[in-house]
Amino acid sequence: MTSLLTYTFKNLPSTSQWALRFSMRPLSCSSQLRAAAAVQTKSKQTLAKPNIRNIVVVDGVRTPFLLSGTSYKDLMPHDLARAALSGLLHRTSVPKDVVDYIIFGTVIQEVKTSNVAREAALGAGFSDKTPAHTVTMACISSNQAMTTAVSLIASGQCDVVVAGGVELMSDVPIRHSRKMRKMMLDLSKAKTLGQRLSLISKFRLNFLSPELPAVAEFSTNETMGHSADRLAAAFAISRLEQDEYALRSHSLAKKAQDEGLLSDVVPFKVPGKDTVTQDNGIRPSSLEQMAKLKPAFIKPYGTVTAANSSFLTDGASAVLILAEEKALAMGYKPKAYLRDFMYVSQDPKDQLLLGPTYATPKVLEKAGLTMNDIDAFEFHEAFSGQILANLKAMDSDWFAQNYMGRKAKVGSPPLEKFNIWGGSLSLGHPFGATGCRLVMAAANRLQKEGGQYGLVAACAAGGQGHAMIVEAYPK
Repeated sequence: MTSLLTYTFKNLPSTSQWALRFSMRPLSCSSQLRAAAAVQTKSKQTLAKPNIRNIVVVDGVRTPFLLSGTSYKDLMPHDLARAALSGLLHRTSVPKDVVDYIIFGTVIQEVKTSNVAREAALGAGFSDKTPAHTVTMACISSNQAMTTAVSLIASGQCDVVVAGGVELMSDVPIRHSRKMRKMMLDLSKAKTLGQRLSLISKFRLNFLSPELPAVAEFSTNETMGHSADRLAAAFAISRLEQDEYALRSHSLAKKAQDEGLLSDVVPFKVPGKDTVTQDNGIRPSSLEQMAKLKPAFIKPYGTVTAANSSFLTDGASAVLILAEEKALAMGYKPKAYLRDFMYVSQDPKDQLLLGPTYATPKVLEKAGLTMNDIDAFEFHEAFSGQILANLKAMDSDWFAQNYMGRKAKVGSPPLEKFNIWGGSLSLGHPFGATGCRLVMAAANRLQKEGGQYGLVAACAAGGQGHAMIVEAYPK
């Protein structure tokens, strides 16, 4: 069945009019590599609310994000999560017995450590009296971990919570086929030799075919890359635009890495190997080299390739979240307040990757802000086409009125404030860990640039999305 979006777009008065409606300024690489001008500190009103606890993030860290199949390939997820927790302990010197709760997000779970938060906490030396649980919400799993921490503190249940996330794509669970699993379970219950022989006689070679995990929607059976390709086509986003944006991401990430701006990265001594000190997926190329790659999902005419997609990544992150009064009593100088947040869901078929478009206006309205108030935007980059489609949708009155039930567009973030230290396309995207990276990038940018408000947003499988306002802590 032809998708609703595609059908609508094809039946507009003319393709050129639609492309014009969703036009955006060219992503010329040279213009995007200029460092953003320092944002002057603005005397804006704080978002503190009466009778509600102020909640702050003191600091956050992450392991270097690595391409799957590289230095972390022989580890387990709890090893990376433990490294992030240990790095956070070292960075903040928080006493382990002060932490009330630990929450981690993850997506593809290791069956031996299904509650990876608990196993990592014990491995990092936290008290066995400190509760820990694991959440999963696709690519916004650590976002959910952080907002769960916010809720625990806001309700008075806790004062100090560690939130984080982890993903290890180098060793994902691969299952036997259902027929093979059933036979093995039945064999374990067979009581006589005759019963066992009868079961074995039913064995067929095709029972040995494994079930591989797929980054695909259960409800639609469509891979996310295929959906991104359709979305790019629906919003008239060219292959060149996507490649230019990907090159921008890698180039800005390399610049930030070289200038030491990625201060949330902590070194990790991989057992039996060298110490890893930086992300290894940052690889600025050229438009000419990128143009040589073939489509990865819709062949031969698709526009999504390996070069303009985020790559499978291993990594972990963790942040220390406290009630403001507790942080000050412990002598901390917080980096930022965690303010309003919003979760959204929409059609997983046609609007799978448009979470930021739907979440952004809602969280801004909740906070009483506009796009002009935001000094630092940090959006998750699943695909170049996904990012550009969101930017175009956010800048369209037509889309706002016809799909979102809104009177007017929210507006597109200015690129000089948008992901200027790179993004998931270049830094990497460990599914369960990206949310904490986004929040710390926003907090660190606000400190360095003198801004007050940051906006974090991300899409996720299932057609879900998240957005959060981060407010710089006053100097």
